[in-house]
Amino acid sequence: MANYMIAYYGGKQPSSQEEGMAQMGKWKAWVEGLGNKVVNPGTPLMETKAITSSDVQDEKDPNAMKGFAVVKADSIEAAVEIAQSDPFLENGGTIRVSKMMEMN
Repeated sequence: MANYMIAYYGGKQPSSQEEGMAQMGKWKAWVEGLGNKVVNPGTPLMETKAITSSDVQDEKDPNAMKGFAVVKADSIEAAVEIAQSDPFLENGGTIRVSKMMEMN
């Protein structure tokens, strides 16, 4: 099995603490349901800088990458199926799935 990164983009923030707790509950249930396929259940990205060869700026794009998770799957199609069940999609965000290359 290979590792696949599930990258999270955009999406809306919860409008209340209760909504945030409900979203967290769905996410926890999703992670638990994946069992041993989970390598990294999720890493939110809190502060991002956009860097070019001549400049460094705060990331202001509302559709910028918000975080990632890593799962094990037999194929990219299997990883896509895992991503399609992710409750993050209920928040209006986008997910990208990428096969990760092992570096020695």
